[in-house]
Amino acid sequence: AAVCRPLLVGDPAVVGAHAKPAGLSPHLSVIAKVSDATWSNGAINLLDAGEGANAPLVFGKVDACYGRASLAAARRAIQCALSGEVEAVVAAPQTERSIAAAGIAFDGYPSFVARETATPVNDVYLMICFDDDGHEKRIVHATLHVSVREALALITRERVERVIRVTNAALKKLGIARPKIFVGGLNPHAGEDGLFGRDEIEIIAPAIAGAAQDGIDVSGPFGADTMFRKQGCDAYIVMLHDQGHIAAKLLAFNLTAGLSIGSPILFSSVAHGSAHDIAGKGISD
Repeated sequence: AAVCRPLLVGDPAVVGAHAKPAGLSPHLSVIAKVSDATWSNGAINLLDAGEGANAPLVFGKVDACYGRASLAAARRAIQCALSGEVEAVVAAPQTERSIAAAGIAFDGYPSFVARETATPVNDVYLMICFDDDGHEKRIVHATLHVSVREALALITRERVERVIRVTNAALKKLGIARPKIFVGGLNPHAGEDGLFGRDEIEIIAPAIAGAAQDGIDVSGPFGADTMFRKQGCDAYIVMLHDQGHIAAKLLAFNLTAGLSIGSPILFSSVAHGSAHDIAGKGISD
């Protein structure tokens, strides 16, 4: 209560099923619209996610109905944020195999948030945030849930410059008046002056220079294997999923959160999966 007034979105049967193995007996107040919510008597408000969200629950199962349900809940929450009924969204993990089984195109929350908020898909990116020995680290991904082959084709000067600008704007929204940004390279040793590839010379460095011309404090490209040892920046930008995720999982395996930056709403999500192997057993950390 000291942090926020939480409002759950989803299926009350699912909440109850998860609460039981954890030894919890929540008093749920199921509501049809946000204005019906009350925060008295210890009740937890649960907003019905609408059509497609309710399905019989079997722990650890991949099924199209669960894919539809998870996105239905996220969609309803996003709609509430767009209308100003809530200030932010915190999303639970989803199972991409269930979403794929439902025939829904989905490669992660950032692109989903983009589509649901009528934002160009290439303008929303994932920022992973975590505490590293008392300092907040933020890692932004220029590409995310696509194959490495596809990612290489996506890394253009325009995209790299765009992600720098979106990162700068997001950091300002987080209260950092003059953000400082470091950008990693694509190739080993950031290309080693062209010995190991020219992407840094022809794409990434020009993108950095273009953003810097508008007063953005951005430096690089740095070798992705050494960049995170550099101190004094507010966010690191990486080119590929694993360049950022490996660092984050090594430094803060269970303590990371994701922000989808670049859309008109504040959308955060957990940075872990749905753990089907232990779902419903009451043994999660």
